Amino acid sequence: MIRAVESEQHASAPVLAAYSYCEAVTGQQARNFAYGIRLLPTPKRRAMSALYAFSRRVDDIGDGALADEVKVARLQDTRALLDRIRDGAVEDDDTDPVAVALAHASHAFPIPLGGLDELIDGVLKDVRGETYETWDDLKVYCRCVAGAIGRLSLGVFGTEPGARGAERAPEYADTLGLALQLTNILRDIREDAADGRTYLPADDLAKFGCSAGFHGPTPPEGSDFAGLVHFEVRRARALFAEGYQLLPMLDRRSGACVAAMAGIYRRLLDRIEREPEAVLRGRVSLPGREKAYVAVRGLSGLDTRHVTRQTLRRRA
Repeated sequence: MIRAVESEQHASAPVLAAYSYCEAVTGQQARNFAYGIRLLPTPKRRAMSALYAFSRRVDDIGDGALADEVKVARLQDTRALLDRIRDGAVEDDDTDPVAVALAHASHAFPIPLGGLDELIDGVLKDVRGETYETWDDLKVYCRCVAGAIGRLSLGVFGTEPGARGAERAPEYADTLGLALQLTNILRDIREDAADGRTYLPADDLAKFGCSAGFHGPTPPEGSDFAGLVHFEVRRARALFAEGYQLLPMLDRRSGACVAAMAGIYRRLLDRIEREPEAVLRGRVSLPGREKAYVAVRGLSGLDTRHVTRQTLRRRA
């Protein structure tokens, strides 16, 4: 799946500078993501940083304080830039370092850049203030803003030659993205409510008496907020279990990267499950030492071996 990566000496000074910029953006603004990609070899780490920096630009437009019509215009401009990258029209001396880095990365790896179009589509849903009646509706959004990132990342990771079931790797990468996004939605319930956004399906909110929304540090009166959170946690765990089938298809360091990033979010999910109302009081996070442990565990291959054993048992 992976084409030959251009060697270090074939990357011009402007390209290397562009990658450095993207890595700085990633390190400053995506600590969980940065913990995972530091386990990758340099070419893959740089390509992932370029993907993150472009994705962050799209997210920042959607989350910013600009008028909605200005956001739409800027997202259209960003899509036009993506078209230039896709058409090979971005030169090494272009003034946009993110475009330079992503253009180089997309030549070095078979990155399905259409996934970034999906991300823009998802952020446009945010700008329009869309809400979601059912889980099937929410899945469409999650696939745009997170499943697509999983598939884009797989373009950098590639799969091991001869990996069994590798034709399903994009599906598993997509599902893992959904698991991460649902965890994000649970973690950010209060923050999103403050911004006037509700992501959890209206059907689920009604089922647990939470249709009034989340506007303070306590659940809506008379609601079963813990029941709602535990219901969504079970859904996220099922998505993680399916998505983890990607791990044995990856090389050791790519698998470690995925296991580290997913492991951090699974531990966040554990914390949210233990104390559901904590998400109404502030953002739940992990201390650095725990993230470091997850990274070491990923690099050791424990999660990959565990998934492989489970897969073999199912096939037996």
